[in-house]
Amino acid sequence: MKFIVLTLFKEMFEAFVNTSIIKRAIEKGLISIEVIDIRSFTKDKHNRVDFPPYGGGSGMIISAEPLSAAIDYSIEKLSYENKKIEIIYMSPRGKVLNYNISKQMASSNSNYIIICGHYEGIDERIIEEYNIKEISIGDYVLTGGELAGQVLMDSIIRLLPGVINEESLLEESHTNNLLEYPQYTKPYDFRGRKVPDVLISGHHKNIADYRKQESIRITKKFRPDLIDKYEKTNNSKKEGN
Repeated sequence: MKFIVLTLFKEMFEAFVNTSIIKRAIEKGLISIEVIDIRSFTKDKHNRVDFPPYGGGSGMIISAEPLSAAIDYSIEKLSYENKKIEIIYMSPRGKVLNYNISKQMASSNSNYIIICGHYEGIDERIIEEYNIKEISIGDYVLTGGELAGQVLMDSIIRLLPGVINEESLLEESHTNNLLEYPQYTKPYDFRGRKVPDVLISGHHKNIADYRKQESIRITKKFRPDLIDKYEKTNNSKKEGN
């Protein structure tokens, strides 16, 4: 899977592509990430890409011309692949990212162009011209889309085959509409708080049952909205049997 990121701040991605799981996925050839500076495509003599909005208002807007040139360049680079090209704009008005969206994007036969806006965003005509899909990572506003773009890519990449152990993915939060059960490691006794005895019993079925009940308890406590989805899914499976 290939990602092309369009941004005004390439340096924000240096640690992202050179750290941990993302770095290993690149080294294995499972993904590629190319970060492109939108400024490279401006024709403004002062190398500007952002201008005040028509109609007045605060902030600056990324101009359509350099951004469209950057998008066209990226499409051309990906056009030799036998894959669909999807263009994503990280936007607070977009559909809020969740596990299902990440899973769908990871399993699709697509390459992605990710636009990271900054300041007050991008010219609306870009969104209309390229039929861009907008995604948000939550109901709040960031200075720019760079961090949001990294969140999106990370959530997709870790679901690709070969990136993370499949067994680990099956036990993660949200894979079955439940949050993950509490985890413990050494020491056994920490300031009088001991590891639950069932976890050191060696009885695999009891451990699995305990973890399942703990996942349900934790989900009810922190994300009760997910319990309804979990119960509906379980009921559907039972009816199917």
